[in-house]
Formats: sequence, structure tokens, C-alpha cells
Amino acid sequence: MLSFAPVLFLAGAALAADQDLNGRWDIKVLNEPRSRVWWLEVEGAGAGKAKGNFVGAPGGQLDPVTDMKIKDGTLEFRFQRSYERGKPEPLRTGIYRAKVENGKLVGSLEVEGYPQGARKFEGVRAPVINEKDDAGWKPSGKPMDLFNGKDMKGWKAMVPGQDLGWWVKDGLLTNKAGANNLVSEEKFWNFELHVEYKLGKGSNSGIGLRGRYEVQIFDDFGQPADSHGNGALYSRIKPSVNASKPADEWQTFDIRLVGRTVTVVLNGQKIIDKAEIAGLTAIANDCDEALPGHITIQGDHGAVEFRKVSITQLANSAKTSELSRQVVFRTNLMSQTGEYHRFCRAYEQLAG
Repeated sequence: MLSFAPVLFLAGAALAADQDLNGRWDIKVLNEPRSRVWWLEVEGAGAGKAKGNFVGAPGGQLDPVTDMKIKDGTLEFRFQRSYERGKPEPLRTGIYRAKVENGKLVGSLEVEGYPQGARKFEGVRAPVINEKDDAGWKPSGKPMDLFNGKDMKGWKAMVPGQDLGWWVKDGLLTNKAGANNLVSEEKFWNFELHVEYKLGKGSNSGIGLRGRYEVQIFDDFGQPADSHGNGALYSRIKPSVNASKPADEWQTFDIRLVGRTVTVVLNGQKIIDKAEIAGLTAIANDCDEALPGHITIQGDHGAVEFRKVSITQLANSAKTSELSRQVVFRTNLMSQTGEYHRFCRAYEQLAG
């Protein structure tokens, strides 16, 4: 008598391997020269209709993945674009492959005809962050100036070994186009951030929240609101209106971040109101989403000036921020084990 048990077992194992790819992944790129990280979302793996979204090289915008293929637990998708920084041509085919090994997403990028573009990467599941911006989150102290108006104390380069390209003159923090990105030496969790900036015609910059989520700075006065426009959560959350001022005028941001909930006020007008951030953006250089992170100032695009960067940390009287950080950090670790769902249920009971 023939037995189909081994065949069924193998088919079941392959299906499980495919399904393991589902979810959101925070990806560290090994030997990435610009210290950037990537993000991948996979849906429908194991159901015969996989699709997803990707943030990563090249470009960095949120790109739908429409040609995702999965076979025997290995995912593959492709983009055709320029993989040489600063060169719009030639277009090449980039092939991204990945599979889950010991709870991690392990993969590679191969660029046809351009071996210098090859990369290897490792990803972990994006953690569950249950904090929401409710009435309990209050300032825990006075505002702290991250830029002191005198020098660059408290800031460092994102990319080691690259020219900094920033200086302080007449009380203003200024860069040259194509400079290094700046990251604050201190790290922060939930906070309110106040920024005063001025940029020239056609210029482009950004503010990275926790070194992961970029609020775009862009000269787009008079244009329709856009997910790549001034004040947008870059490529993810479109402002409700365009509240930009013309180039060469001082503008202000007041940004509030609690968990993954972000509010943005541009020039006194609320343009994003308690919106949820689904994942990392192109500015990200820190993929440990469950931990405090830097404030980043983008310098590798156009020239921009800052006269004020201050931060006020937030605390919740009902649930201490420190406890919440410890819990989500453990969630991040346990997402690699079979204890993940049990721990999430325990946290929900703890959080009430």
C-alpha cells in the first residue's frame, strides 16, 4: 500500500515555511555604506497570492511589491531602477531574495550587471508597540535644546569617515548640499520636538524621529499636499493640507510622537493628527524599533538652516514609559520564539 504521509508532511512543512514570511520586518543591511536600514511587509504568503511593500535601496520611498514570488520558503521580488547613487542611468534589475532562518529574515540583493550593488541583510519582526497618544502623556520636564546655537555639541555624523559638511555661524546650524546626516548623541522615546528651519529654493531635508521615521522638509510652497511634501511622514502619511511657506522664510515644526502615533503641526497648522506609522522610512539608520532612538537631521540632499531644535520628553502618569519600553523590548526578543503570542496576551492584561 502506498503511503502519502511523507508527501503530506513535506507539503505542510513548505506551506509553514512560506507562511513564516508574513508580517513586517525591520532589516539591517550588512556593510551598507550609508548606515541605512530597510523595511519589508509581506502578506498572503502560503495562500498563493503574496504581496507586500518595501522601503530600501535604491530610492527609499514606500514601494508596492507586485511581483512577489515564494517557493519552498524562499521569497523573491525584483525592481528595475538605477542602483548607482547619483546616476539615473542605466536601469538595472535588482533581485531580492529572503527566507526565515531561526526566526530571522535572511536574504540578499543581487544587481544584474553590477556586482558592486550586491548586499546581504538580516531582519527581525517589527515589535508590537501598544502605546497610544492619549490624555495621559504629559511633559516630564522642561524643553531641552538639542542645538545650543553656538556649536555642534551633542551631535555626530551618521556615516563614519565621511566629511561632515555642517557648521555653526551666527547662531545657525548650516550644511552644504550633499553633507553627512547628523544624529543626536542622546536617544529619546516619547517626546514633543520643536524645530525652526529655513531652506532655499528647491531644497530638501528631513527630521528623523528616533532615527527611524522621517518628517519631510521640502520646498513645495503652493503645491498640492503630497506624501513626499513638506511635513509628510515621508512616503507614508500625507499632510491634510500644504501649510508650507515660500523658500527662504523661517518655518516651524511641532512634532509629537507617542509609540508609533505621530502628530505634526507645520507653521501653526495641524497637518497630521495622531496618525499611526506603519514602519520605517528611508532615513532610518536604527531598526531597533522597541528602543529609544536618535533625532536625525538630514544633510545629504539640499542646503538647510536651523536656528532652534528642542525636545520635551513625555511620560504617562498611569503607565510609566520605562515599563512600556521594557515590555516592548521583550516583545521584540520573543517575536523570534514560540512565546510571542503568549507574551502579547500577558502584556495586554498588564496594560489594562
